[in-house]
Amino acid sequence: MHDNERALAVFIDFENLALGFQGRSGRFDIGRVLERLVEKGKILAKKAYADWNRFQPYTAALHEAAIELIEIPKRSMSGKNSADIRLCVDAMDLAYSKEHINTFVIVSGDSDFSPLVSKLKENGKHVIGLGMQNSTSDLLRDNCDEFIYYEDLGQPTPAVADVSSKLPESKQKVFQLVLDSLLALKRENKEVLWSSMIKETIKRKKPSFNEAYYGYRTFSELLQDAKKEGVLDLEFDQRSRSFVVTRFLGADTNEPSAASSEAPSGSSGEPPRRRRGRRRRSAPGRESAASSKAGSAASEPAPDAAESAAESPESDSQSDSGSLFGAND
Repeated sequence: MHDNERALAVFIDFENLALGFQGRSGRFDIGRVLERLVEKGKILAKKAYADWNRFQPYTAALHEAAIELIEIPKRSMSGKNSADIRLCVDAMDLAYSKEHINTFVIVSGDSDFSPLVSKLKENGKHVIGLGMQNSTSDLLRDNCDEFIYYEDLGQPTPAVADVSSKLPESKQKVFQLVLDSLLALKRENKEVLWSSMIKETIKRKKPSFNEAYYGYRTFSELLQDAKKEGVLDLEFDQRSRSFVVTRFLGADTNEPSAASSEAPSGSSGEPPRRRRGRRRRSAPGRESAASSKAGSAASEPAPDAAESAAESPESDSQSDSGSLFGAND
């Protein structure tokens, strides 16, 4: 794991999420949450807290996502909601015992977690909050380093561009996976898109990924083929001896491409060059006329001077053409 890569611990207050889902037609989808969080880094710990007898239909999906379910006694037995204090104790224990975990994700909208967020930040941890819009406290939201609304997860991104359907199906799948990972890195404000970062993001999103399955010997070969198909642009960094993606499909779709931005300047520059060419073609006629005049005037001792005098209109016309070309430029 790189030094600048985030190591995440996820703590889910499931009872608070259940409050947010009251009156909604859909169900909580843990897959949408984890799919967004793996873009931020490697998830090392995942725990969810609730009285699971009340939320039995959700346990299967949580188990499949490898989330540890922490059983919380019924409120009637304990007299209070003990999920909050148990979550806080586990989070602080992990913060002190596992120094390599630098990012904590609190999946809840309860303002009671604000002191926990403050203490984690005090210990140099990056804190991400995630909750429902209608059940999230402003105090918790504003205290986190980042906050993600559940409703924003899984929304289609307008910048995503599907790979051309003319390509073989295997290439479509792997290229789309590369584009999704590039877009995830852009969302995290990564300025330099190293090939190693792209592959690590793909592995987090799809741990079974192997470029050999798609017919490539190395990941660099995959990126080079994507460049050949027009999916992305690459540059080779001599210092690190690795590739850097400089542009890819779906990124900066509102900005004109280099080809389209260069087309107007070329078309606007073309007419002045034609005008200058026509003036040059007319110059030999004037030059020959000036030579004949110089030859017929036998009394003038310096025909070269006459020729230079006759050529002066040509130089004037060329200077006029140059100024016109410059004005159009």
